[in-house]
Amino acid sequence: MWFLIVALISQSAAVRPSQHGSVTQQIADATVTIEYDRPVARGRELFGALVPYDRVWCPGANECTTITLSRDVKLNGQAVAAGTYTLWAKPGEKTWTMILNRAHPTFHTQHARVEDQDFLKLEISPKTGPHMETLAFYFPAVDGRHAELWFHWGTVIVPIAIDVP
Repeated sequence: MWFLIVALISQSAAVRPSQHGSVTQQIADATVTIEYDRPVARGRELFGALVPYDRVWCPGANECTTITLSRDVKLNGQAVAAGTYTLWAKPGEKTWTMILNRAHPTFHTQHARVEDQDFLKLEISPKTGPHMETLAFYFPAVDGRHAELWFHWGTVIVPIAIDVP
């Protein structure tokens, strides 16, 4: 009987197509953590198609992606207080806008975003890189009080500079 119950539970537990991921990085005395669910490209055209240009989108799936800062930092030169924020993006053909929003937790759809809680918008020129099948956030460079956080999906990389004053 015990084995039958375990087998039924295992069969009924659905595996999400966008698996949960997180990355944490120490930068000087600050800790930066990104929590997100990771959609997979699966041969789809991503930006300008699956994710339309010039429309706000959460870079992730399911619950909205969050960034947690253990202390005050600067993102692309802009001061940001310690705390947890949802992260949104407005992809464009030539530039992206990365948006920090105070409302969390929230679902990842555009309609769930509390727009009047946006407090930081960063205009960023994306880079092109090798194909990344599953959406990823990572830190390719960390040096003293400076790091780069990269959002990378498909061949698009959106870099965000993080400095600890």
